[in-house]
Amino acid sequence: MNKKTTIIIIAAILIIIGLGAGAYLYLNNRTKSKAGAKVSQKAGEAAEAVIDSALKGVVPSMETNPLEDKPDINPADKANPYKNIKTNPFE
Repeated sequence: MNKKTTIIIIAAILIIIGLGAGAYLYLNNRTKSKAGAKVSQKAGEAAEAVIDSALKGVVPSMETNPLEDKPDINPADKANPYKNIKTNPFE
């Protein structure tokens, strides 16, 4: 065998080994990512359950607005006495 044929055979073997290793890593990572997604979803649900149980009765209800009945103390609203008068004659 000459030198050129030996190099081609070695290169082909390395390419086949590289493709096999790449396929193994791809498939291995794909199965881990599916399992990881399930684990992270379950961890998120567990964290929400822990937070809900920890905050039950401690935090006031967020459905009420404490500034709903605040007094109107803005002086700019009362500065223009002619606010409701139309000035455009073409309307």
